[in-house]
Order: sequence, then structure tokens, then C-alpha cells
Amino acid sequence: MTALGRITAETRAAGRSFLRRRTAVFFTFFFPALLVVIFGALITTQPTGGGLFAEPAGYYLPGYLAVVVLFTPLSRLGSEINRTRADSRFEKLATTPLTRGEWLLAHTLINVAIIGVACVLILGLVVALTDAPVPSLLALLMLVPFVVCGVTVFCGIGTVLGSLVDSQDGAIAASNTVALPLLFLSETFVPPELLPQWFRPAISASPLTYFARGVRDLTYTGAPWGESFIILAGLAVVALYVGARAVPQTE
Repeated sequence: MTALGRITAETRAAGRSFLRRRTAVFFTFFFPALLVVIFGALITTQPTGGGLFAEPAGYYLPGYLAVVVLFTPLSRLGSEINRTRADSRFEKLATTPLTRGEWLLAHTLINVAIIGVACVLILGLVVALTDAPVPSLLALLMLVPFVVCGVTVFCGIGTVLGSLVDSQDGAIAASNTVALPLLFLSETFVPPELLPQWFRPAISASPLTYFARGVRDLTYTGAPWGESFIILAGLAVVALYVGARAVPQTE
């Protein structure tokens, strides 16, 4: 079997495994949708009102997308690493031609597909429930590579986190510990101007910043987004490589 065949087979298996866990399917789509309803439709933004959510609704679209781009791959890959380890499947995989890089790429692809559907749902809800403008056709097309690169980055990070802990509960706890600070300190929901001056340079250390900044420039501000995309794509390559090295082979 070729590398493409091995990746395709593992991707299909990962997809079937995800669909069998109905609770995971439900909350993957329900949680970000709930945030849009609460913060976009119920609380609503207050332009010029000061404080949090003081920007126009379109400013927060990258934040809503970042929720699923960040949380889902971190928790799913961390849990999958420990689930596979607990079932001793890495020992079995070590006897097959499937490499660690191919395994991670297959699971990244299924996450891209899942999160891509979730992002379409979120985008539709934001446009329908708030006064956020409808992105242009170019912006919608370019959202695809942004989402692909963002998901790849956090699949790689989630794999590393999963390899460092020894249980699914530990993987979920570790992913939440990483994800929560990143969600609010990466130019998503909190504008940099609201953060202390001494902390603002640290924002550039977050991979999520380049996703949020690029998507915002693409869909809202109209500013050049190429630099953010190049950095995010570079981080995706590095994360995929490091994550593949972190995938366990045997215990």
C-alpha cells in the first residue's frame, strides 16, 4: 500500500471513530454555536461603549472561529494519543508500514474536515445573528487555508501535550490549560489596547494571534493579511514535524 493509501485508510478510520462518539460530535458543534448566540446575539457588542465587546460585531468573527480551531484539535489529538496508547495500538501500528508522520497527517485531515464544517456553521450564525458584514468571496476562499493551517498547528501541539501526559483526563486538562489563556490573549476577543503595555509583545508568541489577526484583516479591516498567513503556514509545518516526532511508537 502506498503512503497515500495508508493515510486515506487511517483518515477513514479516524472519521468513523469520531462519528461513533455522538457526545463529542454534538459538543464540537454546539459549544462554539452557543458562544455566538450568547455573545453575538444576547449580549451583543457595544461599539464606542468601552470595555470588552466594545468593537463592532465583525471584529469578533476571528474569535468565534478561533474557539473551534484551538480547542477541538488540542483536546482531540491529546485524547486520541492517550486512547491509542491505552489500547496498545501504537505497538500494533509499529508493526505496519504506517509511519508516525502519516498517522498524525491522517488525524489532522479528519480534524480539518470536522472543524471546517464547524467554521461554516459559526460563520453562518455570526452573519445571521449579528450585524457583522458578509465577507467577500475572496475572503471566504482564503479562510480555507487559514483554517487548515490553524488546525494543523494545534493538532501538532495537541499531539505533543498528549505524549507528555499519561491519561485522557490529563490530556483534556492540559489542553484546556493551554487553550484558555491563548483564547483571550491572542487578539481574539480582547483587543491589545486593553492589555497592559508590558504584556503586548508577548501576544506575538501565540500561534493563535496570527490566525486571528490574519482572519480579521481578511474579513473585517481589509489590511494586508499575507504576513500573518506566511507565519501561520510556517508554524503549521513546524508543528506537524514536531508532533510527528512526539507520536509514541511503543511503550
